[in-house]
Amino acid sequence: MSEIKFPIYLDSHATTPVDSRVFEEMKPYFTENFGNASSLDHSFGYDASIAVQQARESIAKSIGANRDEIIFTSGATESDNLALIGVMERNKSKGNHLITCITEHHAILDTAKHLEKIGCKVTYLSVDEYGLIDLDELRNSITDETVLISIMFANNEIGTIQNIQEIGKIAHEYDVLFHTDAAQALGHVPIDVKQMNIDLMSMSSHKIYGPKGIGALYIRSILPRVKINSIVYGGGQERNIRSGTLNVPGIVGFAKAVEIAIDEMEAENKKYKKWTGTMLEKFSAVGGKLNGHLSNRLSHNLNIRFDGVQSKSIINTVSKKLAISAGSACTSDLVEPSHVLLALGLSEDQAHNSIRIGCNRFNTDVEIDFAINEILNALESIAKIRI
Repeated sequence: MSEIKFPIYLDSHATTPVDSRVFEEMKPYFTENFGNASSLDHSFGYDASIAVQQARESIAKSIGANRDEIIFTSGATESDNLALIGVMERNKSKGNHLITCITEHHAILDTAKHLEKIGCKVTYLSVDEYGLIDLDELRNSITDETVLISIMFANNEIGTIQNIQEIGKIAHEYDVLFHTDAAQALGHVPIDVKQMNIDLMSMSSHKIYGPKGIGALYIRSILPRVKINSIVYGGGQERNIRSGTLNVPGIVGFAKAVEIAIDEMEAENKKYKKWTGTMLEKFSAVGGKLNGHLSNRLSHNLNIRFDGVQSKSIINTVSKKLAISAGSACTSDLVEPSHVLLALGLSEDQAHNSIRIGCNRFNTDVEIDFAINEILNALESIAKIRI
């Protein structure tokens, strides 16, 4: 096994390593081209500003947006906060009702709870056993007070992909804005914000082999233009929507990561489908059960449970050879079962029996085969101990 470097990383929904091509693109902006993009009185600042605008153009093009519709942030969590709080505050005259879903990332759920504390009404849609919302429930939840609908594009734990285009269509039928957290979908699923009826969309760099600490919020500018309040005040950067010195190296790296992800998406998804398909087949043969949707899912995701076997037992047994997780990295310190898995109708025990595997572009066939056998061996060892 000399060709394998341990532990094999299989937790790409939490984060991904920076692609060397991305790192090379970023390097000059730490040293030679270090200027502040807002300092336009000299070449250092001007060159930095040009790099930012080129990155903005590139990212916008990849999702079918216009350049001025991309607002850079520190990541998807900030983008989610800006979208929800900024839209709800700006549109108080229309209403105070937000619709979201119980399987959302905590960046949405905790922001929704904050909005409830300051007087907003929030409806949390349920999901079916596969993690999909009911479009009739969505439609029936809309009132004259509804300002915004926020539904995650693809779930970070189970990989289920929502019917984004139809959700946006329903929102627009009622003159309601539609936001989606696409942190897990960007670079893995084709996205056209105009065709999909998306008004606001959160994005993250570090999920697609870019640097941490940089993300963006798409805000539709085509009529009717989305109006939003700032939640960060200061220098007035990003059209006075998100103040703060621009992270030029991060922005450049983010754009390069998106470019690579879009160019290689088809080939990567084909590879991922083969790997996760093989895993599901092998694990199902020993009693494993898929959490989430069989086909309408992120191709690099596999969330599977082995009833009666604690996920932590599996993770600890394979930890020297594999890096896998029991769920969201943002709540991994908590002992409570996954809110996503409970929403599917699983019991607390079943939720604690589930592991999440996230393949990445640097994995190999040999690594995946090894990982499958390592998990199967762990299940066998745990079974012997229990006997």
